[in-house]
Amino acid sequence: MEDTEDFVGQGPHPVDDDVFKEPMKKRRRSDRDQRFRAFPSVEQSALKEYEKLESRTRRVLSNTYQKLIQSVFLDDSIPNGVKYLINRLLALIEKPSLDPIYIGLFGSTGAGKSSLINAIIQQAMFLPVSGESICTSCIVQVSSGCCEQYEAKIHLLSDQEWKEELKNLTKLLHRTEELDREEADAWDRDDAVEEAIWKLQMFYGNGAERKNYEELLRAKPKGKIPTSRIITLKAEEAGELSVKLDPYIRTQRRDLDGESAETQIWPLIKHVEVTLPKSELIPEGVVLVDIPGTGDFNSKRDEMWKKTIDKCSVIWVISDIERVSGGRAHEDLLNESIKACQRGFCRDVALVVTKTDKLHLPEYLRERKVGNRAISSQREAVLERNEMIKLQRNRILKEKLKKKLPADSKFLEASDLVYTVSAQEYWQQALLTEEETEIPRLRGSIRKRLLDKKRMMVTKYVTEAFGLLLLTDSFNCTENLPNEYLHMSGLRRFVEEKIQLLEKAIDQCFAHIEQPLQEGVQNARTSYRRILGACLVRSRGNQGFHQTLKAVCLKNGIYASRTLARIDLNEAITQPIYDQIDPVFGGIFRTGKPTDSTLLPHIEAFKNSLQEKMMEIGVRNGWKYDSYKKSFLIQEISAILGGLEDYILRKKRRIYESLTTSVQNDLKPCYEEAAQIAGKKACERMKDVIRRGVDRQVAERMFERAQERMQHQFQQLKNGITEKVKGSIATMLTLASSQGDGLYKELADVKSEYKEMEKLHRSLREVAENAVLRRGMQDFLLRMSPSKTAPPKA
Repeated sequence: MEDTEDFVGQGPHPVDDDVFKEPMKKRRRSDRDQRFRAFPSVEQSALKEYEKLESRTRRVLSNTYQKLIQSVFLDDSIPNGVKYLINRLLALIEKPSLDPIYIGLFGSTGAGKSSLINAIIQQAMFLPVSGESICTSCIVQVSSGCCEQYEAKIHLLSDQEWKEELKNLTKLLHRTEELDREEADAWDRDDAVEEAIWKLQMFYGNGAERKNYEELLRAKPKGKIPTSRIITLKAEEAGELSVKLDPYIRTQRRDLDGESAETQIWPLIKHVEVTLPKSELIPEGVVLVDIPGTGDFNSKRDEMWKKTIDKCSVIWVISDIERVSGGRAHEDLLNESIKACQRGFCRDVALVVTKTDKLHLPEYLRERKVGNRAISSQREAVLERNEMIKLQRNRILKEKLKKKLPADSKFLEASDLVYTVSAQEYWQQALLTEEETEIPRLRGSIRKRLLDKKRMMVTKYVTEAFGLLLLTDSFNCTENLPNEYLHMSGLRRFVEEKIQLLEKAIDQCFAHIEQPLQEGVQNARTSYRRILGACLVRSRGNQGFHQTLKAVCLKNGIYASRTLARIDLNEAITQPIYDQIDPVFGGIFRTGKPTDSTLLPHIEAFKNSLQEKMMEIGVRNGWKYDSYKKSFLIQEISAILGGLEDYILRKKRRIYESLTTSVQNDLKPCYEEAAQIAGKKACERMKDVIRRGVDRQVAERMFERAQERMQHQFQQLKNGITEKVKGSIATMLTLASSQGDGLYKELADVKSEYKEMEKLHRSLREVAENAVLRRGMQDFLLRMSPSKTAPPKA
């Protein structure tokens, strides 16, 4: 079974024969200290305590690992239990300190994403900015690290990926019949045609657009392409790297002559990673991602666009002050971000309104409807208008979220849903103070998220390590436990019963999606023609749309370019289904308040019932309250079931997208047929083929098949969960019930490591209490400190 295999491969503690692997080297103390430069002193203290806890835990684990390796090094065969233990130790030792926190800046052309990143990292012109035109042409990731230099890596399409795009580009430009003058003019004005010509000319030179696919395969590119498909740039100063990087990430104008060597390979660029050295403003572990508002015609770039959105735990929807009150582009961005909450890892969506220093005072005063307080300056008007925007957009955003998410979702409780920022005023401070530009507020939200995640990670890490040392120490324990408990037959029966109850609870949870799915399918059947008709109509008729529609068909119903709004026919005609299921779907996969329709609380209840049973069995069998075996079993259950959440989140995307994937697969034949049409009236003929193809598939139960496929994906998720629970807990019980010959008679003595780990585990609470105390002191000092004054009037 596909899901189960994927799931088992992701298991937390695989048994591996390569048990003699050397653990990775520890980070130097000086390097660790540099990571905290972006934090105020109070937060630095908390982070250093958590870092110290983690470092000492890794040292204990490493010592334990080395002792065990030495004790079994000369043996011909190693029992599976010991392999399990050694691999568990190695996995924990090499576990990353913190998975990166991706913060996606998601906005349309000219919204100010790059300017905002420049302000946050305190580098005024680091990423290209240029008014209303498209500047950043690809996904750009900016993070800080312990490197000494500024560094950028430009990742290029592979040879195979470029060949796929080249084939589609030449298909767009291929005319099989002569067109009349009007049709030829329309063809030349087509956005997809213009972009295809531009790419080929930039990569191969003028005249490339007239060559076919085979001729271009033999043609020599104008620029030099590295065999590694990665270009690395380094510089001592930010400005120096910015100059080197600019040609690779700035959208190239189509009227420029004499392109540089860098711009000649521009069509190959997939994405760019930039690393800053030891930033005092952006902590290590945070990645700011400049995400273009639409995807890309190239399949790999478009796939990466969507995956990048989905891996962001925070999404800032960027919209400038003059566009925030409406427009399709802004709504599309919000909708895509909310979908990321449903299918991806996103836990926080906020609207960031940029360029809020823009205000025409006479016009504002004429339109002003707020109270009777007199406005005496541009500054007062800007601050008042910004506060109004916050209140209005916060209300509108919450209403939009309520339609897509559960009513008691944590999103709706967030106080920081809207930020009003000004990158320009951050540098100039002619009207606003630094604080009033809200750039520091955004930095603060980044730091808070990293600090919270670090606290949770270290708490989980130390707790899991403690459980593992309990197990290790127990192997040499001589305590004689009753046979009833050693064989754990009663516990095994109890686990089997609880797993059956868990399966029923999951079935009941997933059953909540069935009615909305059925209603959504009915809505889709009655509305698909209207939706499809709207997608196939352009305000200027077929002029300039012929080849764009062909591009849609070549990409199986999806077209994304740097200049047009994203077109996704599959998503559009399944939207009525998503409108029905979104609140329920979000409720199934949310964390927090337990309900019958929420998945994770059922798993938490299962975990609690097992842990309670451990306590009961321990007491009944005369087990001491602090027995190693009871503690190990309780900790191990938490580790096993805690890993389920990541697995569920990974599968969530596949389930959510199963509707559009199913429809796209069913419509693929009609897209392929339409893509072959050329000549006179081709656009209308393509539309007719698409309409007839969709009608035919709907009549043959296309939407019902999509429903069944989503339900099948839910069933696979349930199977994966139960398979993991059965396999992992069975292994755990076998280990816990084995002693002597069942594992190994002469493992190294790790009592000193166990005692050290016990102390670290106890100190977790003390570190948490210290952090709370420091935050309280910091808040008090901030309240007592005088507020910053406004900048002088111009």
